[in-house]
Amino acid sequence: MNETNKNAFDLIVVGGGMVGSALACAVAEQGLQVCVLEAREPQRQWPADEIDLRVSALTRASQRILENLGAWGRMSQLRISPYSEMRVWDADGFGKIHFSAAEVGEGNLGHIVENRVTQLALWERLATFANLTRICPAAPVSELSLGENPALVLEDGRRLQADLVVAADGRDSQIRQLAAIGTKGWDYDQHAIVATIRPQQHHQFTAWQRFMPTGPLAFLPLDDGRCSIVWSAAPLQARELMALDDAAFCRELTRASESILGEVLEVGPRGCFPLRLGHSETYIREGLALVGDAAHAIHPLAGQGVNLGFLDAATLAEVLIEARSAGRPIGAFATLRRYERARKGSNMAMLGAMDGFKRLFSNQILPLKLARNLGLNLADHAGPLKQLMVRRAMGMVGELPALAR
Repeated sequence: MNETNKNAFDLIVVGGGMVGSALACAVAEQGLQVCVLEAREPQRQWPADEIDLRVSALTRASQRILENLGAWGRMSQLRISPYSEMRVWDADGFGKIHFSAAEVGEGNLGHIVENRVTQLALWERLATFANLTRICPAAPVSELSLGENPALVLEDGRRLQADLVVAADGRDSQIRQLAAIGTKGWDYDQHAIVATIRPQQHHQFTAWQRFMPTGPLAFLPLDDGRCSIVWSAAPLQARELMALDDAAFCRELTRASESILGEVLEVGPRGCFPLRLGHSETYIREGLALVGDAAHAIHPLAGQGVNLGFLDAATLAEVLIEARSAGRPIGAFATLRRYERARKGSNMAMLGAMDGFKRLFSNQILPLKLARNLGLNLADHAGPLKQLMVRRAMGMVGELPALAR
């Protein structure tokens, strides 16, 4: 980096969302000169009883990353909702499985957290670093040059240089497109409806998930007794559900959930978005790395999207810090290849598993229906194997970056 050039940095992170901000915090803490480009300031205030439409089920690994980055305390002040159990059942059979934190000696399985809470806590943390520049609102990137001297030009004419550019700009990443990196994947024939609801009965700090042929329905417990829902449905059904008035929607949701928490009494504003699977053909170029949704898009049925992104960020930060300490260029292909090797296979396995679950539970072929129901029941009584499944889902075992340990 040229110390005399105010537009030159060690690292430029395009996208200051949850994953991009986490990466920026991690490398700024180690003294790198960082620039974060973000189009919009995060929401800073909201009514105490208002729940963001978008929530994430954060694993223990994500919690540790956010703790180590100094954001978790602020998130706890704003609102986090721990859950201690998870119950999953097949709407079209007899299969069911129950996960409990007590089975693995933990106080909870994870936390349901509004995305805006995580975003704000990380954004406030970014403001504490003297070696970090936030450009917000940032004009879109119009040109990208890679290789040994990466640079980008914004639509307002500003030119920025760095040793490494990181694309953290989401599923439809502009940086990925400018770098001519293709993706493989497909649109699911499903849309996800999200909303906050109040059920008749308390959720018991349990996440409830019913698999239906048209898609899964999840009730995610919030700290005040309400639930955030994610209801995956065929596009036509989703449009019909979105067109219902609140009372009719509550009745349909009560029916779809088999009244597992009694009647659904209230529903807040609803959102709806299409679902797709996508995976970048490569995560890296000389002078460029992709993280989070810019690298991979996953079905939300297991809530793993942002957790994978946080592991991307923690792993890339570790690789870059080690390279800088060893005197190696952080944007070199050989350096970034270590990041890709560490994350791409793991992400592909998770994407494949979630895609397999989606297809298995939407399949109406009788032998497959029987097999999946038997499989759920066998897994529910698998003892040590089930405990390992829980620990792996929580991000407590396996190869983890230092920030996640």
